[in-house]
Amino acid sequence: MPIRKTIWESATNKINPTSEKKTQSNSIKTMKVNHVISFLNQIAPPAYQESYDNSGLIIGDGNAELTGILVSLDCTEAVIEEAIEKGFNLVVAHHPIVFGGLRKITGKNYVERTVIKAIKNNISIFAIHTNLDNVKYGVNAKISEKIGLHNTKILSPKSQILKKLTVFTPTEGKEKLLGALSKAGAGNIGDYSKCSFQTEGVGTFKPDESANPHIGEYGKLEMVPESRIEVIFPAYLEGRILSAMREAHLYEEVAHYIHLLENDNQDVGSGMIGELAKPMEAKKFLAHLKKAMNLKVIKHTHLLDKPIKTVAVCGGSGGFLLRKAISKKADIFITADYKYHEFFDADGQIVIADIGHYESEIFTKDLLKDFLVKEFGEVKIETCEVITNPVEYFK
Repeated sequence: MPIRKTIWESATNKINPTSEKKTQSNSIKTMKVNHVISFLNQIAPPAYQESYDNSGLIIGDGNAELTGILVSLDCTEAVIEEAIEKGFNLVVAHHPIVFGGLRKITGKNYVERTVIKAIKNNISIFAIHTNLDNVKYGVNAKISEKIGLHNTKILSPKSQILKKLTVFTPTEGKEKLLGALSKAGAGNIGDYSKCSFQTEGVGTFKPDESANPHIGEYGKLEMVPESRIEVIFPAYLEGRILSAMREAHLYEEVAHYIHLLENDNQDVGSGMIGELAKPMEAKKFLAHLKKAMNLKVIKHTHLLDKPIKTVAVCGGSGGFLLRKAISKKADIFITADYKYHEFFDADGQIVIADIGHYESEIFTKDLLKDFLVKEFGEVKIETCEVITNPVEYFK
């Protein structure tokens, strides 16, 4: 693989960095739609979707018995028809079929007709959109893999999605507490797990008559060797982290506090940037890009008189990342949905390559199928055969 770890290893390590890759123990007869949803929500937490997005279970009953999974980039009437023909009752799509609100469902457009057909045939539709865009082993990692980029990093990491827990514990209970916090998802920084900072000191307390202390006696001031532990965790895991802390802690009253961090989360954010193994002349790189991504055409700005080495990518509509790509010294920015006047913004500083929205994200189907097959080996899982691209090219 051209990236440091396989996408699967990166994803599963983030879900549970201490566990071996799971083998599926449930049979197809006992598998529920919710089992798949739970797994996908660990791969790409819903908390990481953009505010305008509509990822998640859009149509269907999560408790329905699963008959098969059809993976698609989009969800259209034709995709639902394919699911019906194959006897599958779950469509996992990258793009949500319902993006804005539906005030009426009368079948007047393709969205309403798709919804009606899915409901009539008891087919669930699950979307995993910008949350999959925003994780480091998601859509942009797949593009980077196809192109052959090394040393990949998130192009524009998100801030204010990390928190720090500081907790005080009697030293004798430190290891148990650290283990519980790690298992709950705290202490993961980049490719490292079980990260913490610890200092030793003395804690004081005096139990009152209604207390039930693990250490000490009513009315007597106690002085106990204690450890101060600090760990970082994703903000969306706060409830789980605090529950694990309270369950593992020796004291009935746990001294702790939480801070929201301004730090960028290097594992979460928009786009990706990486390097080619060797610099390539610009036209040769475009030929390589066309072949690697199976493109019919590439719209691009004026080629600069220098080789391509550092490459920034963003699946779908990524024009908002151009300034970031330039600031990171990328030689070319690969994305989609560029308007005419926006191409001028390259301004001789970078090459912009618009490869098309569908074309930039089509391999997301393979990404999701790989995740699902490795987790649910006994379930029938296929990528959609229908071509959902609404754009055609006259040759």
